[in-house]
Amino acid sequence: MARNEQLIRQHKILQILERNRFGATLEEIRDSVVEELGLTSIHPRSIRRDIEALQSAGFFILVEESQRGKVWKMSRADKGLQKVSISASEVIALSVGRDLLLPLVGTQFWQGIESFWNKLQEQLPPGVWEHYEQYRKTLYVTGTPAKKYEKQQGILSTVNRAIREHRRLAIDYQRPGKPMSRRKLEPYGLAIYQSSIYILAFEHPARGEVSLKHWKLDRILWADALDEWYKFDASVDLQQHLGQSIGIFSGQQSTLYRIRVTDLAAKWIEEDPWHAEQQLTSNEDGTVELTIPAYHPMEVIQKVLQLGREAEVLEPKECRNMIAEMIREMSKRYS
Repeated sequence: MARNEQLIRQHKILQILERNRFGATLEEIRDSVVEELGLTSIHPRSIRRDIEALQSAGFFILVEESQRGKVWKMSRADKGLQKVSISASEVIALSVGRDLLLPLVGTQFWQGIESFWNKLQEQLPPGVWEHYEQYRKTLYVTGTPAKKYEKQQGILSTVNRAIREHRRLAIDYQRPGKPMSRRKLEPYGLAIYQSSIYILAFEHPARGEVSLKHWKLDRILWADALDEWYKFDASVDLQQHLGQSIGIFSGQQSTLYRIRVTDLAAKWIEEDPWHAEQQLTSNEDGTVELTIPAYHPMEVIQKVLQLGREAEVLEPKECRNMIAEMIREMSKRYS
């Protein structure tokens, strides 16, 4: 049994009470918790103790008599967190963030985002909302087309359960052009990169290098949270891990890349950095040398090819040879 099971259960009880305006009996709460967390069973007394713990922590949960018997509900006056004041500029900032999270449409995360957004609409004075709507007509969030993951909602729910409860996760995974394979993962978190959702996980048993790998949700055909628990490594820092990569590639040891770029390309790279640890050094001939760490040559190759003749990989030699081969193949096709 996961050590944080009680905390997970209490959080789920809050979600159930928040969406049940007229309250729910202990049995109804128990049934919802069992279904939504995928449990086999749980006694109503455990639900009662969880509710009492939440009340002691300061959540406004009331008990009332109804035709169904005693029901527990969130106080309408103090539902959820304490009320906060919000300005039009803050609404605009939240709205932009909401646009950036469009890949989460259809998932449990988006349900929470939309629920909060609807509450804001109900609470805001008309003047603030009018100012917001006028401003948003001139402000657009664009870039990579946003995908939606409604079809993978069940898989994503299973993945989140495995992450929360530190369960091993079985998946059927199929890369483009490759046969499907059954894998067993120890998931630690999720990442969104260029509108795609990735699972950050160790593979069990480890194959080769023991490091976090990234598994694209689009390629997962089936998932199951197993009745196998893994020992969670608290030293794993997902933010630091992702910050070491140019894109979404990962590995155990990064490689240093040296790239010669024109002065013009160097200005573009300063405007839109490739990596937090990149270094730009001016040469006597007017060119600039860029050095960056990367886990996979394709991280660098994609960036270099975007610059065309404005950039040239100097080291490592393997990456330089890969680009040379690509150019030869492209030259044949376009000749």
